[in-house]
Amino acid sequence: MKKNKPGKLKNRIFTSYLSSAVSITLVLFLLGLLFLILLNSRRLTDYVREKIGFTVVVREELPETERARFERDLRLKPWVKQIRFVDKETAANDLTRELGVDFNGFLGFNPLSSSFEIKLYAPYTRQDSLVVLEKRFMEMPEVKEVFYQQNLVSVINGNVRRITVFLLVFSGLLFFVFSVLINNTIRISIYAQRFIINNMILVGATKGFVRRPFIRKSIGLGIWGAVFSTILLAGLMLAFQKELTGIITENDVVMLGIVFLMVLATGILLSWISTHISVNRFLKMKFDDLFY
Repeated sequence: MKKNKPGKLKNRIFTSYLSSAVSITLVLFLLGLLFLILLNSRRLTDYVREKIGFTVVVREELPETERARFERDLRLKPWVKQIRFVDKETAANDLTRELGVDFNGFLGFNPLSSSFEIKLYAPYTRQDSLVVLEKRFMEMPEVKEVFYQQNLVSVINGNVRRITVFLLVFSGLLFFVFSVLINNTIRISIYAQRFIINNMILVGATKGFVRRPFIRKSIGLGIWGAVFSTILLAGLMLAFQKELTGIITENDVVMLGIVFLMVLATGILLSWISTHISVNRFLKMKFDDLFY
């Protein structure tokens, strides 16, 4: 029976560290997902804003050479991300397909005009920038009319601001919760070895000597947790690569590397702080208090 006690103690300690490793990995995975969302929040808002654009209607009498030159000039503008020319026949076919009625045959002529569908880069999609760009377009001799959805622009910009504030507040709360979870996980792990800590103090070990192996193991758990959580994040990105097209791609190695470093630093820091506090707590306890 006595020979089995050291083995049981080792199994208990191993089980404690294994459960701590799994718990820390899952918490760091959620923390990494949070970091990934925060780092890509700007890209997400830019992705939404870059759906905003202008419909620039050109003059009917504009020669083909002038139209081609006008298109080349537009492509060189720093605020143009994407441009598509839609001739009047294509515009009529698109409208007929949307309405389900051949209005061209009904009217006997095509009332639509050729136009350019222009998508802008995100910094130029704010309300004041759009007003300036609209004025610039109207000053161009090739342009007949300019359209863009002003109400939609206001709604998108307003929602982006609200989502940004909510995301920052929510992220702060989640970070606090994750910190508490890691702290509780490590404290429970050390609680299982509170008698070992007390015995080391009784035989004359210094507090620094007692803390050192616990801190080393907890930092190791933080490192391995960061590695495994990053692997899980990479797998998640690969699994949802189609759904995240334009926001996050499976080739975004730099972003994943930044997330790994952030998770690694956070895991090591929280593990060290939690271990230091928990070990100090049991170092100050008397033997009789360890049973409660």
